[in-house]
Amino acid sequence: MSSSINSSAGRTRTAGRALGIVAVVGAAALGVVGPAQLAVAAPLTPPPTDLGPNVLVFSPDMPQADIQAKVDAVYDRQVDDEMGTGRYALLFRPGVYGSASDPLDVRVGYNTEVDGLGQDPSGVTINGGVTATGRNGSGSLDTFWRSVSNLTIKVVPTADACHTGNEMWAVSQAAPMRRVDVKDYTTFMPYCESPNYASGGFVADSRLEGGALNGSQQQFYVRNTDLGAGWSNGVWNQVFSGDLNAPAQSFPVPPYTTLTATPVSREKPYLYVDAAGAYRVFVPSARTKSVGTSWADGHTAGTSLPMSSFFVAHPGDPIARINSALAQGKNLLMTPGVYDVAQSIAIKRADTVVLGLGLATLTAQNGAVPMTVADVRGVDIAGLTFDAGTVDSPTLLRIGSGHDKGGPHVASAADPTALQDVFFRIGGPHVGKATTSLEVNSDHTILDDVWAWRADHGVPGSVGWTVNTADTGVVVNGDDVTATGLFVEHYQKYNVVWNGERGRTVFFQNELPYDAPDQAAWRHGKVDGWAAYKVADSVRTHEAWGLGSYIYTNVDPSLHATQSFEVPDRPGVVMHDLTTVALNTNAGTIDHVINGEGTAATGAVSGQPQTVTTYANGVAQ
Repeated sequence: MSSSINSSAGRTRTAGRALGIVAVVGAAALGVVGPAQLAVAAPLTPPPTDLGPNVLVFSPDMPQADIQAKVDAVYDRQVDDEMGTGRYALLFRPGVYGSASDPLDVRVGYNTEVDGLGQDPSGVTINGGVTATGRNGSGSLDTFWRSVSNLTIKVVPTADACHTGNEMWAVSQAAPMRRVDVKDYTTFMPYCESPNYASGGFVADSRLEGGALNGSQQQFYVRNTDLGAGWSNGVWNQVFSGDLNAPAQSFPVPPYTTLTATPVSREKPYLYVDAAGAYRVFVPSARTKSVGTSWADGHTAGTSLPMSSFFVAHPGDPIARINSALAQGKNLLMTPGVYDVAQSIAIKRADTVVLGLGLATLTAQNGAVPMTVADVRGVDIAGLTFDAGTVDSPTLLRIGSGHDKGGPHVASAADPTALQDVFFRIGGPHVGKATTSLEVNSDHTILDDVWAWRADHGVPGSVGWTVNTADTGVVVNGDDVTATGLFVEHYQKYNVVWNGERGRTVFFQNELPYDAPDQAAWRHGKVDGWAAYKVADSVRTHEAWGLGSYIYTNVDPSLHATQSFEVPDRPGVVMHDLTTVALNTNAGTIDHVINGEGTAATGAVSGQPQTVTTYANGVAQ
């Protein structure tokens, strides 16, 4: 079943889509080792760390036809495998790939990561394109779980008219673009799809020299990026922080929220090769009040770690072995695949780096919490997906025990714990249950591109009000926590609960649950539904910019949510640029934007945003 709105500007993503696992194409065509694994493209010199068979490493001296064939083989396998188990990383050693006469077209499907292995984006140049777009008549509304980073793209026209003359990265949630230098025009709209809708992208630490087309993107967040020739148009909620050449603040018309600087940020760690050809992991330093990319004036500031400091994990490795390596002071690199986790992977050492390749996925078993972080500073967790299992887990990732639970105040603004490109699923590939997805107890934590998703579609039998159960997506108990790009959707109670002091959110995107069976099942006390974003009554200081919440109740369209945002009425709690939208003419109602203020989002004004520009101390503007 699909939902729609009476607006040409945007659409809600397809609901109720039943997707099975796509059969694997012939092994000979893929160069497969085993039924679902691709062979590493070429050995490095010196011999590389074993990154597993689903990491393909390319070098400029390889025949162009061989590179294109292997890239195409991965795409053909992954293009429709939304809920499958395939995970791949395509890594390009420094150099130039493709040419004006023979462009390299890297199409990116589900659970595929494309990275350059230079220390800077200039280290790898692709003449052609690295593209993501829609499929199956839904535009890009469910173009999730893929990424591109750390390379330069020089667009070369191809035989595909949809990819001629521009870089197309037409995606929705969990599909970040990082550290990319596009020398030409970039579009985030799948303008050759019908319908051509998209629902929420994330770009950071990049340079889009030819400018960018937002197009049909309902919401989008751009952080610390040079937008070159500028940004074109917006739909409901477009947010910019620390960008060059961004549009001026103008919410709600156009719906641009623009912060001159990003309050605090920490770029994602990344794999690269040094001058000797050896793998290393670079860990960028935290920045405050930053503007522009981390690499504009030379190498990104930070620390380079040798692979000898990492335990390189593969699917099937015993969790006890991983924990033993962590206890001995190792960092953790998780190669592509699905890891069944029946006991917590325990991070106990300060400054530990946990980096996933190819959207490595941790699936909870028997109600386990797949990963925990002790009360230590400076931990960095990046590039992982957490899946709930069939037995309810209390949470899927816990950061710190919290000083309210006896934990010490050990966090540091100078050395913050950070999450980058960390995603959560409750249902979708299988039945999943977890009370909370992410629990943040440590102070000064940075949440950079986090998507917590209670599935609204998936494999048959994996989705339903009593099937994939989850109360809350993100609970923040720590103080001085900052979210830059927070996506939380479809949870059955509050989607976000913020209990810590001095919290900040720059960009928030939410859809309320589609599938509540009736109002009695989705209410508490005298309040209909549950707010998308709840700041606890005890909080004295909190600030947020550019928040959107939408409703589409396809089981019972008569449902109401009293409001999408609930905050205490105090001078120190300030909310900027809030939007609510009803996504269909028969899609439920959000009665107010915040705290009883703001016009109702109803089917009668389907697709039209209802806004509050500022809310502070009980006053809405």
